[in-house]
Amino acid sequence: MLQLSEQPRMKTLASLDDAYELCRQITAKYARTFYLGTLLMPEAKRRAIWAIYAWCRRTDELVDGPGARFTTPETLDLWEGYLESIFAGTPIEDTDVAMVDTVERFSLDIQPFRDMISGQRMDLYRSRYQTFEDLELYCYRVAGTVGLMSLPVMGIAPVVRSSPWESSEPVDPSAEAVALGIANQLTNILRDVGEDARRGRIYLPLEELALFDYTEEDLLNGVVDERWQQLMRFQIQRARKFYVKAEKGILALNPDARWPVWSATMLYSQILEAIERNEYDVFSQRAVVPRYRKMISLPLAWLRAQVL
Repeated sequence: MLQLSEQPRMKTLASLDDAYELCRQITAKYARTFYLGTLLMPEAKRRAIWAIYAWCRRTDELVDGPGARFTTPETLDLWEGYLESIFAGTPIEDTDVAMVDTVERFSLDIQPFRDMISGQRMDLYRSRYQTFEDLELYCYRVAGTVGLMSLPVMGIAPVVRSSPWESSEPVDPSAEAVALGIANQLTNILRDVGEDARRGRIYLPLEELALFDYTEEDLLNGVVDERWQQLMRFQIQRARKFYVKAEKGILALNPDARWPVWSATMLYSQILEAIERNEYDVFSQRAVVPRYRKMISLPLAWLRAQVL
């Protein structure tokens, strides 16, 4: 359980290698599909992504972890102060040592990290979202920001001009990076509907539940019928549109980042297929992608990274 103190005690922190190893362990434990994609990156990049993930995980646990009931707006204010310490080059916890190195090595911008904390603030006081526009803002803050955090690590490919009059300005894939984060978060929401309902949270827009004549009470009771199936088909189609938008930005990344990003994108989107195979029952069973399907995806992702 993550505990914060207004005056962090001075202690001997982990070495840089040990800090990155701790971040690796956190990523491998809590994000197995994502972790598989990171293993395809060059060492420096995958270590940086592990550091970013570990920070995001710790941030998320403030409102979703074992000690979430003790989290207040003041807790998040304090966490933002910890963030500023990282960007000032002063680590407080062991994993911060890796984050400080990642920030310096890849010139990260602090704003997406601040935006993610704003997303956690939303979870403190909101358990319902009326419209998709409301939900999309939440998804940007808690997940779209991850795309922006990771983009400097992935790197943008230099533009090779085939003629003198063509622009040499690199393509900015920021919107696509955000789209990938939103796609992943929408996938999480659809996979975790039952788990969230048991905590009293409904992330699916209430406006859209009403559109399919499906009620909050139905959701909280785990009703799976034709109304629910139609609603889920609608939600899955939207998530896939975000994946399609995200895929268009992969070509703009440095070549050594394309295979990992294609892999992570394909692997995570397969959760939607798992939901479909379960006939949209996300209340009594968890949508899981079998390992053999993950392994099959890797060579296809490599091929896409070469030709798309």
